[in-house]
Amino acid sequence: MAKNKKKQTELDKIVSLCRRRGFIFQSSEIYGGLNGAYDYGPLGVQLKNNIRDLWWKEMTQMHDDIVGLDASILMASKVWEASGHIKNFSDPMVDCKECKSRFRADQIDLEAPCPVCGSKDSFTEPRDFNLMFQTHIGANSGSASEIYLRPETAQGIYVNFRNVVDSSRVQIPFGIAQIGKSFRNEITTKNFIFRSCEFEQMEMQFFCKPGDDEKWFPYWREQRMAFYEKMGIRMDHLRWHQHGPKELAFYAKDAYDIEYNFVEPMQWQELEGVHSRTDYDLTQHSKFCGKQQDYLDPVTHEKYIPYVVETSAGLTRNVLMALCDAYDEEVLTTEKGEDVRTVLHFHPNLAPVKVAVLPLVKKDGIAEMAKELEQSLREEFPTFYDQGGAIGRRYRRMDEIGTPYCVTVDYDTKEDNTVTLRFRDSMEQVRIPMSELVATIKESTKNYKRK
Repeated sequence: MAKNKKKQTELDKIVSLCRRRGFIFQSSEIYGGLNGAYDYGPLGVQLKNNIRDLWWKEMTQMHDDIVGLDASILMASKVWEASGHIKNFSDPMVDCKECKSRFRADQIDLEAPCPVCGSKDSFTEPRDFNLMFQTHIGANSGSASEIYLRPETAQGIYVNFRNVVDSSRVQIPFGIAQIGKSFRNEITTKNFIFRSCEFEQMEMQFFCKPGDDEKWFPYWREQRMAFYEKMGIRMDHLRWHQHGPKELAFYAKDAYDIEYNFVEPMQWQELEGVHSRTDYDLTQHSKFCGKQQDYLDPVTHEKYIPYVVETSAGLTRNVLMALCDAYDEEVLTTEKGEDVRTVLHFHPNLAPVKVAVLPLVKKDGIAEMAKELEQSLREEFPTFYDQGGAIGRRYRRMDEIGTPYCVTVDYDTKEDNTVTLRFRDSMEQVRIPMSELVATIKESTKNYKRK
């Protein structure tokens, strides 16, 4: 009897597309792969960079009270002692005594059989597992050389608070934004790139006068949700989750997560956090480093330790969200019957390739004209040139990677300098002069609304 084939989930389809079209590969794949680590291919790195650039523009260019920072991944161990990571940054872990599989104790039923081997009453007692990667710096490997790969980017901002204030013309209220890699030695990694050991964060710490956090906290909640609308994300797939008493960190006044309804089997998962952290972080570093991290108001001459409102988004999770939000399988009726079109409905500002130029034929100088056009468009957009195969198949290839605009060059182009512009979402085709191509694409991008 044939074995029952496991049903392919929506996430499985996205993982397959990412592998097939060069978005994301598993790390060290030729050696069997490394769990919890991923490599971004040509399309994946461009998608990630587009999201990163939009966030950076939103934070630092659109807000004149936010400056940027790029702190080191390697930091003194005292940083993590002050922040509480060395003592408290851990998850409860259990092992199966039979198959030796490891699990987070808070994510499985300890009274049920092992989900891997089915053994009953086989779990060890839960124990704390610190999630930080430990390493050594310098030639010696003693306790004095122990350091950690940072598990978050926020502490790099806090320890540079005084440096930024002293070297820049910033005055409270102001924010410091940073994008960078973080590392967590997860007990279990799952859901593709959603929970991995190496990931990237987009964080902003907004420093304000104690008491003023009451107005800045709702302001940044509003700003952060509005950002996803600008990205073209379906707003009915986003929601707020307020931390309850058992979830709220002991130092926090309030905390909300933006959750996104990912594809099956993930459902609603955390995408970004907006947290009111009080003065905990700067106070802790003042105690541990012996240097005051307070702020002197140049007008009132009042001295205080600022309160912090944090926005913390996962860049890696944003990539997965963008893929999930854009993925669609459309059933089309053709002369030969029903056909399925796989398409990524990226907002044009997110699309790894924004414009594809396709010559209808390779001969009679058509290909040369198309190539020349594609090279001229590179000044304005990320482009791709494709002359292989039937034009319909080339359209489908572009749909599958989310290219919003395709330009076809044909014999009429030689006669009147017009081209066919095809729109990904509607598959509508219009004939326009080449001289109007850039302006038309820019206007379409500016007014883009997903149907």
